[in-house]
Amino acid sequence: MSNLVQKTRKIYSEYPRAFWIYNIIVFIDRLGGFMLYPFFALYLTQKYDIGMSTVGLIFGVFSLTGMIGSALGGAIADRMGRKTVIIFSLILSSLSALGMGFAPTLGIFIAVVVLVGTLSSIGHPAHEAVVADLLPQEKRAEGYGIIRVVFNLAVIIAPPIAGLLIANSYLTLFLVDAVISLISAAIVLLALPETKPQAPAHARPETMKQTFAGYGRVFRDTPFLAFIGVTVMMTLVYMNMNSTLGVYLRDQHDLPEIRYGWLLSINAIIVVLFQFWVTRRLEKYKPLLMMAAGSLLYAIGFAMYGFVPTFALFILAMIIITIGEMVVSPFQQSLVASFAPEHMRGRYMAVSGLSWSISFTVGPYFAGLLLDSANPGLLWGFCGLVGMLATLGFIVLNKTYRSPAPVIEPAATD
Repeated sequence: MSNLVQKTRKIYSEYPRAFWIYNIIVFIDRLGGFMLYPFFALYLTQKYDIGMSTVGLIFGVFSLTGMIGSALGGAIADRMGRKTVIIFSLILSSLSALGMGFAPTLGIFIAVVVLVGTLSSIGHPAHEAVVADLLPQEKRAEGYGIIRVVFNLAVIIAPPIAGLLIANSYLTLFLVDAVISLISAAIVLLALPETKPQAPAHARPETMKQTFAGYGRVFRDTPFLAFIGVTVMMTLVYMNMNSTLGVYLRDQHDLPEIRYGWLLSINAIIVVLFQFWVTRRLEKYKPLLMMAAGSLLYAIGFAMYGFVPTFALFILAMIIITIGEMVVSPFQQSLVASFAPEHMRGRYMAVSGLSWSISFTVGPYFAGLLLDSANPGLLWGFCGLVGMLATLGFIVLNKTYRSPAPVIEPAATD
């Protein structure tokens, strides 16, 4: 026991205090998000009596507006700092939860998604940039791995709480998420220091026009754009985890919501127990090859749902997907940070977010069309195919892209 305590203290001392404060914020915020988000498609199909293709269109609208918000947020985070942007986005996220929970019609629900979805997405690039600000390059993959553990602790706890709240009403779920977002905003305000790197004393500050014009440089970074393109393919596969999988298992295999929640909890428990261990053992390998390995596991795991018939095999498929997730996630975020010049991290993180935004714009709609078709299982065959293409893409990138040499940066102090 004392040995475990010593190891824990050693790991804690390797990172600045602000990093651990940020982890607390991630845990609280994600606790609210994962009470709501995995059950989103189930809520929409039940309340508004719509098919999955319509749900896919709603996800697409949310992603399109999120792209706009993320682009604004990336530029503002580089210009004004991370802290203000994160607080603003959390307050708007709270308002969006209230708006969606009280929306009486599908039209009003979509209007809320368009308006507040844009503004609440402003904080995403700032969140991503905080970790890169706080940690030197050689610690980032491991640091993102720790955040994955904290993130998934929230995932373990959230579904059972959500189940209890849903038993009362879905509205309660939205109300609790709104309150949690406000609590997170208060902690950022009171405890998280500003992490934006200080510009050199002789440097002239950018104008707002120059800040937004900086996106031109990002979009001229060909290796980075190639990485984003392949990541989009991988994410098109993974996005089914929290959009279509629950509906497919309910409608095709009569799997109740609570057992779908168990699958998500199994995913989260494995990450909590093994993510840090996996990251430490894989960090010596080439990041792009690790992305390829994770994409291959996604292809196998999601394809399995097209032909396995029992809950035990659903669990096996989830375990394979989860291993892929543990390989992919810390390396993906660390790679983005390695592409980005220090003064442009917010904008690079914003463009990196396109891999999710594009995937959630087109993916759920076309996946919904397949689920609404005569042969819903085809979806998982397409997932296997796209996952294999992403695997090949990362292998090719590994042969053509040479990442910059590590730059030893001092970690941010409290």
